[in-house]
Amino acid sequence: MSNQGNIELLSATLAKAKSEDRAALVAYLPAGFPTVDGAIEAAKAIIAGGADVVEIGLPHSDPVLDGAVIQTADDIALRGGVKIADVLRTVRETFEATGVPILVMTYWNPIDRYGVERFTAELAAAGGAGCILPDLPVQESALWREHAAEHALATVFVVAPSSRDERLATITAAGSGFVYAASLMGVTGTRESVGNEAQELVRRTRTTTELPVCVGLGVSNAVQAKQVAGFADGVIVGSAFVKLLLDAPDEQAGLAAVRALAGELAEGVRRS
Repeated sequence: MSNQGNIELLSATLAKAKSEDRAALVAYLPAGFPTVDGAIEAAKAIIAGGADVVEIGLPHSDPVLDGAVIQTADDIALRGGVKIADVLRTVRETFEATGVPILVMTYWNPIDRYGVERFTAELAAAGGAGCILPDLPVQESALWREHAAEHALATVFVVAPSSRDERLATITAAGSGFVYAASLMGVTGTRESVGNEAQELVRRTRTTTELPVCVGLGVSNAVQAKQVAGFADGVIVGSAFVKLLLDAPDEQAGLAAVRALAGELAEGVRRS
């Protein structure tokens, strides 16, 4: 079979981090922000700084699970006319330049409209490692999973503190690559209690699966990264990178800032 994706590279990368007694650093950036080329350069800068895995967001007009910072970036990307072809180019060029596993994070509707078979084939051809699908219900995911498996792409599902144990088991049994444990930080309580909530979610998730569990928690600095690395297999950071790009006076300053933050976070996920 041609057009094989990179789920094995993703699994090997997460296993390598574990063998080094650290969490993996997973970075998120939306495609097309500040421009298509700018996003590719930012992803390369973050990888140069120390990110192990990158998630490229497919900008959506109603990103219900994303906060204000990512919504702002998505809006800029959409006004710039970003298309699925640009998302795939972002994956391809970032992967070709770095050899790091690149996933796409997307809501279901754009893929459904584009065509599942077409999207999985093209993502695999671009060197993608898989997809994170935050709003695709597991019970409606059979078609996607069939095509993703055929093209050696990971299907990463999202679990949350509200997911009951039985539901967790259903979700993790259907997924591959890793499990994305989502927990809101700052909004639903103090950082300590939310940290505990995320830790408990990771513990519960691990009773259902051998897959690595990566936590997206509103982590924005090395101290928080170290805290999450104490209990998770991967630390996912998105808004902190996007905010630096939004706030930068120019593109070069933005690239330097995200590279520096990636370096600090890469130190933080090393547990020693």
